[in-house]
Amino acid sequence: MARTESSGPATTGPVPGAVDGPAVGPAGAPAAGAGSAGSAASAGSAASAGSAASAGGGGAAEGDGAAGGDGLAPDIASALEEFTGHLRHERNRSPHTVRGYRSDLTDLLRGLPCLGALDLDHLRRRLGATHAAGAGRATVARRTAAARTFCAWAVRTGRLDHDPAARLGSPRAGTVLPEVPAAAETAAVLAAVTSGAAEDAPEALRDLLVLELLYATGIRVAELCGLDVGAVDESTRTLRVRGKGDRERTVVFGVPAARSLRRWLDHGRPALATPSSPPALLLGVRGGRLDPRVARTVVHRAIRAVPGVPDVGPHGLRHAAATHLLEGGADLRYVQELLGHATLSTTQLYTHVTVDRLKVVHDQAHPRA
Repeated sequence: MARTESSGPATTGPVPGAVDGPAVGPAGAPAAGAGSAGSAASAGSAASAGSAASAGGGGAAEGDGAAGGDGLAPDIASALEEFTGHLRHERNRSPHTVRGYRSDLTDLLRGLPCLGALDLDHLRRRLGATHAAGAGRATVARRTAAARTFCAWAVRTGRLDHDPAARLGSPRAGTVLPEVPAAAETAAVLAAVTSGAAEDAPEALRDLLVLELLYATGIRVAELCGLDVGAVDESTRTLRVRGKGDRERTVVFGVPAARSLRRWLDHGRPALATPSSPPALLLGVRGGRLDPRVARTVVHRAIRAVPGVPDVGPHGLRHAAATHLLEGGADLRYVQELLGHATLSTTQLYTHVTVDRLKVVHDQAHPRA
């Protein structure tokens, strides 16, 4: 069974393919063993639910169990279980996305006696409390979207006779991107990491490849850690990446990343691999698949080592890749394909950082500049 390398103590039996945080159970809740009190509560509720199911010809045992743990009414907990299953299996959402929906909806639906009592006023009160607690506009907008999606599904499946979220207003989320290091600053970080890997130490070679691929391809950290060796084509310098919505795309990388990849495959990965290692491209110190949390630590540590560079994480390198491509004259459609954006409007958020270059072109080319 594949193992996921993390920064915490070694664990046994994680969920296969789970590279985006702790293992989760069937409904996105923490897996059994997360805590003695929670385990006892789950065991007791599951036992009573199972007895009821046996007596009544089968019931939503998992939903009844979730009701005790999350403070939700039984029918709401059952509906939430089925909704998260719908997200996973029918809409093909990632485990990270499913956990987010579950967390947001649990907070929004808590306190209701039953699902039929859900109305627009309740949703507005809960979202208002979220804002009053100091949450940003993006958080409120995300929870609003979760409420809309859930309510539309509940109406479609006959659990609600009307959609209480249909008239729910949503704040306009900001579109400010994080600070992006300049191309020269990014080059300085990569040069420092390259120097640190001069002795071919396995972890140093892996850390160099992490930074090189994140910056060269603009892929997400979860996509990077999810790569298998078979997804790499060195002859064409391409990677087959599985992104959001389980969509697969091909991204390219340059010569520096190719050199780092070959050094890692020759000297780094064989030193960390064990007989039980998965076919993952990147491995941790115990031979399991590299955890995204470890990759984030690697990026932050490398950037902090170079004075004057903004302390950005893996997503900051993704932004840097997009920004530097556009500043270098890349077509917006190409950047969209590289980043795996479903719509061009998402990629267009990066164009605001290239205004200085546009001004220079305008001054040089426009007859009335």
